[in-house]
Amino acid sequence: MIIRAANLTRRFGALTAVDHLNLDIAAGEIFGLVGPDGAGKTTTLRLLCGLMDATEGSATVAGHDVAREPDKVKDQIGYMAQRFGLYSDLTVDENMAFYADLFGVAGAERDRLLRQLLAMTRMEPFRRRAAGKLSGGMKQKLALMCTLLHHPRILFLDEPTNGVDPVSRRDFWAILYQLVRDGLTLFVTTAYLDEAERCNRVGLMNQGRLIRCDAPRSLREHLEDACYRVSTTDQRRAREVLQSKALAVAPSGAYLHVFVSPDAKPEDLRGALTGAGVQVREFERIVPSLEDVFIALVRKAETGHA
Repeated sequence: MIIRAANLTRRFGALTAVDHLNLDIAAGEIFGLVGPDGAGKTTTLRLLCGLMDATEGSATVAGHDVAREPDKVKDQIGYMAQRFGLYSDLTVDENMAFYADLFGVAGAERDRLLRQLLAMTRMEPFRRRAAGKLSGGMKQKLALMCTLLHHPRILFLDEPTNGVDPVSRRDFWAILYQLVRDGLTLFVTTAYLDEAERCNRVGLMNQGRLIRCDAPRSLREHLEDACYRVSTTDQRRAREVLQSKALAVAPSGAYLHVFVSPDAKPEDLRGALTGAGVQVREFERIVPSLEDVFIALVRKAETGHA
């Protein structure tokens, strides 16, 4: 395994940001760590990159112990933070030259890398534009290029497409897929559940704990609970009625997604709604989305059903 965490824990006073995390990631994998703000995703990344000391547990990255060999770890990784340190008054070329100098990349190797990265990201026409005048998607591409200049084996990306428009997000992921085909391992944090579908495996994280880890399809298909899509004449009242009878109830557009135990009888739920004066338009069992699975697991944990 190219990344391994064993009971990795980080506390800040009384707050446990990462709580006994156990994780194995294979070389060449796209691994996504998913969770809401405050779940512990960024802290996990910083622990694995050697930017923060663990309170308990251990981690190895590219065969090196993060605590004992942080410099060897840093030689093998690229880390793109949510706010990557671009210089807004420098051009694309000047930012890349600055980071190439930091990494000690010079001469013919620098020229070859710059041409390759500019072609891969389609940033060639913008190389003389100041970074501060780039769009959000272009800034992320430039940050990625700077991160790749020293040939990392593993790329850690902290919510790399946060706030980026859908088209730029798609283009960014096309670049990431190319990097994986070229042999990189990707560890990505995201709050976008649709983005997590692009990963080989996904870890669902909440309040510092890894609550489930598997391939996206397996997470969707092997949720123990039944998921129903419900439409009524009064969704607010329907939610109030179902809250006490279901494991979890969450709005999803014009519908409610209702999670119940596999042996629960849908007619009982229908009857409860009808008895409360709520007319049922649709009550259909569905295969849950990854977002549904995450919401269901979190709500069950919060209510003590898990």
